[in-house]
Amino acid sequence: MEKATHQQTKVHNRNLVLKTIFEHDSISRAEIARKTQLTRATVSELVNELLAEGIVEEVGTGASIGGKSPILLSLVPDSRFLIGVNLAQDHFIASVVNLRGDIKETIQVPALRHNPEEALALVMNLLERLLAKNWRPIVGIGIGAPGLIHTRQGIVLRAVNLDWENFPLAHLLEERFHLPVSILNDSQATAIGEFVYGKHASRSNLVVVNIRHGIGAGILINGRLFQGDGSAAGEIGHVVVRPEGDMCRCGKRGCLETIASAGAVIRRSGVSSLSEALERWGDGDPALQSIVAEAGNALGEALAHLVGALNIHCIVLTGEMTRFGETWLDNVRQSMQKAAFHPLVQDTCLEIGSLDYRACILGAAAFMVLENYDVLFLQEH
Repeated sequence: MEKATHQQTKVHNRNLVLKTIFEHDSISRAEIARKTQLTRATVSELVNELLAEGIVEEVGTGASIGGKSPILLSLVPDSRFLIGVNLAQDHFIASVVNLRGDIKETIQVPALRHNPEEALALVMNLLERLLAKNWRPIVGIGIGAPGLIHTRQGIVLRAVNLDWENFPLAHLLEERFHLPVSILNDSQATAIGEFVYGKHASRSNLVVVNIRHGIGAGILINGRLFQGDGSAAGEIGHVVVRPEGDMCRCGKRGCLETIASAGAVIRRSGVSSLSEALERWGDGDPALQSIVAEAGNALGEALAHLVGALNIHCIVLTGEMTRFGETWLDNVRQSMQKAAFHPLVQDTCLEIGSLDYRACILGAAAFMVLENYDVLFLQEH
């Protein structure tokens, strides 16, 4: 193993200090030193660099504990901007996001399905329109896309709805816009969004399950996205749960997606849209209620496997199926508790997410920074 160079150590320490400031509304240099276990002199030197970059500012003084009152530091939210993109909805949605996750401007257009060239052109047009706005500096683009994604290579391995296969999306966008681009599965992006900007700041582990026309999970362990060896960890929608069930678009029969997804509920109930299904649900339609209950039961069984495999105490559900509310959630919870090992599941909290489609946008943007704080430093580009 090669020894880190002085510059590598300095960058590592700088990013550690910046991460610590990110995690607090305000914090003193002394507290940063305590939390990072860096010397006060090192922290002071690195903070001076962050102040010079305009990423951090001094925001007043804290309470004294026996000496001079400490000067507090805080992130400058509008010192840098990112673009977050959600390609997994009925509309392609792109937003400018600041460093605190405030969405500054959003543009959306109807999604184009099954036309790979036109879908790419639409994404590029969205980005061009946002980049033409007066948000400066924009330092990166984060994209949450449906399907199998190889994040490290920036490739969409397979996105059925967009007809993208082995599609080098990140490279194409970097070539066009000369900005860093990261791409990850929309469920993984949603998990990061809920983790960073939802109600889960005190947790280090989290599972977020996104139930839309497809089903996927994002897994965070020790505050970092777990993607597995091939970037596809959490791809639970195409696990067979009913071998005698309906044919799935993946070619297998009885996948979780064919029973528990919003698309499955629409198809099995014979309605034209989720809105119509929700209306019938509200009217107490017994057939629709049975279909939704079965969807919840199947999802709960699948979650029991996650409980057994990961033993993560908080599972958050997002996506269109959450619109069926507490009755559906109770079906999921009861099924999960029945199927899982009781000593594990009794400590597991199951709840509905708080950020809707924005979680994917915010998570895609945040992932760009969390994986590489270097993008924030303009003089290094």
